[in-house]
Amino acid sequence: MPDRTLAALGLARAPRDFPLEYPGVWPTASGLLVGDRLLPLDHHVTYEDRTPVLAIGSNACPGQLRHKMAEFGISSPVPMVRTRVTGIDVGVSAHVSGVGYVSASPVNSPGVVRELFVTWFDARQLAVVDASEGAYDRAWLSGPGFRFASECGESPRGVYVYVNRHGVLHDGTGVPRRHPGERALLTELLAASTELRRLFGRTPEEFCARARGDREVCERGTRLFRAEGLVTVSGLERFVGPQQTGRPGTGSSLPPPLM
Repeated sequence: MPDRTLAALGLARAPRDFPLEYPGVWPTASGLLVGDRLLPLDHHVTYEDRTPVLAIGSNACPGQLRHKMAEFGISSPVPMVRTRVTGIDVGVSAHVSGVGYVSASPVNSPGVVRELFVTWFDARQLAVVDASEGAYDRAWLSGPGFRFASECGESPRGVYVYVNRHGVLHDGTGVPRRHPGERALLTELLAASTELRRLFGRTPEEFCARARGDREVCERGTRLFRAEGLVTVSGLERFVGPQQTGRPGTGSSLPPPLM
């Protein structure tokens, strides 16, 4: 039997430990994350008791998901289904994460098609991921502007996404910019801003080192994005409703994982 461990598949490294590799390595096909392994996924399975959540950034990295679940002793399987998504693109969050990177955030992009992953969480798993997304609100997306065509199994009519409450960075014209990968993004941001270089240094490596674990520096960086006029809306804010952990009426609050 082939070795299906994350290490053997090249999927074990987590951006929380290697921030310049954000959003981490994604699988090439749908799979079932079971502890330290990514197994083939039954193409006919259904998920009536699970909640579909669209992974925009590191939640599509098995190594990152494994860490989030392990911190709360959760070992139950997580289906990860590659899905052709219409109407959503991968933008850049207008905040600096405490683990040392500037993360991705969904943006409303009519007609844009991306290959992304839908993660199907049970109630406990969803509560863990909700707790880890401290700068985000979970929003339900459905309707004619959004389409989701799964690689296997039944395609969902709608999905949840995590919308950054700080907004997203724009490309200089007011249009949300795409996340090009962490090293490229930080290189571009530092080259364009004297104040960012003063706060975070001149290189992506310095940025990550100064931001990592320093809440005050991260908050100053987040405020600087807005002060320099780099921030716009994602276009998904109107979909954000009352927040909770777990499915409606279930799930209790959890402290955030060490993300």
